[in-house]
Amino acid sequence: MVMFDRRRRFDLARAFAALVAVMLPLNGCSARADGQAEESATLARLIARAESANEAFINGDMRRWYEIVGPISEDFTLMQPSGGVSRGFSGTDERLDELARVFTRGEATFEFVEGYVSGDMAVLVFIERQRAVIAGLPEQDWSLRVTQVWRRRGGAWELVHRHADTLVDNIGMDRTAELARAG
Repeated sequence: MVMFDRRRRFDLARAFAALVAVMLPLNGCSARADGQAEESATLARLIARAESANEAFINGDMRRWYEIVGPISEDFTLMQPSGGVSRGFSGTDERLDELARVFTRGEATFEFVEGYVSGDMAVLVFIERQRAVIAGLPEQDWSLRVTQVWRRRGGAWELVHRHADTLVDNIGMDRTAELARAG
């Protein structure tokens, strides 16, 4: 009888250990799934923000754009479609009015390519397919491929970097080299 009790206790201990071994990873999976669900929700909110902001921007509604995008980080960098890099952003009425004079009207669609959220950092990659009147030029295709980097600070997501360029379609090495020589 003692032997049976020992064996039974050993079997119960093994069964309990096996149960714990199964449940701990499942608990981790649950936490991981919760984290993935939160990251997916964050990504969806940032995508919606970027899409709404783009619609406002291309139509010169800069105050709405700034309200949607804000806050913009103090260490914000912008790699503009026309070239160059700028640092910081002034959301003054004067600056927003200046932008509104350049971007007057257009139509845009948003093509999400990829996105990642990792802790307090998020990256969005998308194409802004747009036709617009910009800088007084005739309406034309102003589609851009865009990368945005967002940082969570104090519970709010702020835009820290935007890179936009017109190379939506592959132009080949010869044309790329021609553009490089022109710069």
